[in-house]
Amino acid sequence: MLGLGCTVEVSQLGEHIRRPIGVLLALLCQFVIMPLVAFLLALTFSLDDVAAMAVLLCGCCPGGNLSNIMSLLVHGEMNLSIIMTISSTLLALVLMPLCLWIYSRAWINTPVVDLMPFGAIILTLCSTLIPIGLGVLLRYRNTRVADIVLKASLWSLLVTLVLLFILTGAMLGPALLSTIPPSVYMVAILMPLCGYAAGYGLALLFDLPPNSRRAVSLETGCQNVQLCTAILKLAFPPQLMGGMYMFPLLYALFQAAEAGLFILAYRLYRKKVLHKPDPAGAGEDTGITYQRFEDEDVDADSSYGAVTVSDPNTIMLDPCPPHATPV
Repeated sequence: MLGLGCTVEVSQLGEHIRRPIGVLLALLCQFVIMPLVAFLLALTFSLDDVAAMAVLLCGCCPGGNLSNIMSLLVHGEMNLSIIMTISSTLLALVLMPLCLWIYSRAWINTPVVDLMPFGAIILTLCSTLIPIGLGVLLRYRNTRVADIVLKASLWSLLVTLVLLFILTGAMLGPALLSTIPPSVYMVAILMPLCGYAAGYGLALLFDLPPNSRRAVSLETGCQNVQLCTAILKLAFPPQLMGGMYMFPLLYALFQAAEAGLFILAYRLYRKKVLHKPDPAGAGEDTGITYQRFEDEDVDADSSYGAVTVSDPNTIMLDPCPPHATPV
């Protein structure tokens, strides 16, 4: 998260705060679209009470940090992505219990709002805001150091994702995977896809530029599975949930895999169809050279007139003096 904060430009971040489109999109994506998608999928596949609650909790969670990382890899609007993540985490303190109260009554009578671990939500908010804030400050104070931190963060991120896949596979294991119904697998596959598609469609509706559409799409489909896991462990007894404790990990696996395919397709489209290379880094040779001349380097020839600049925005060409008529 420190590295992600290093991608934020303070001036652009201020513009997003003055025009809070990111907050509105976060509200619509995370607390209108995703809870409704989770609810409809749970009804469509006739999930039992326990599985439906795990799916619904995952759908009502705010956006996860994975969306910021994936947005960076598809050249998305990072300022918008981070604003949406922070906004959805803040809004989750009020809107997440409200969504659970609305949708959970189809399966259980116990008010889930009473079981909400608000401490876990606040801890998630702090763990997101503090490193991002430090990264933004570092970018503002020292751009060069921020670039180094960003590169180091991307490599550490790659290692972390590989370890996450390995540990997820080890934790799930064949024995536990066999206890999860096929319908739950289908929900875990379809739910991120629906989120990505719905987010992109919403961004199109708002007439956002392509880089913002990609950011909104990934922000919608990527959920905060760490928070979902914490709520499942704190709010429900283990003997009740059983293998459904693993649903957030299953969702994380599929949301990362589908986002990876999205990134691969974007990169291939950019390279093969648009013929656009990745943005050139600082210091790379672009084939353009510049030469600067001082006044003493070249003898001025006034036969073609003289250029005068009286206003920074205006350039005037003074005509040359008439030549003397030969006698």
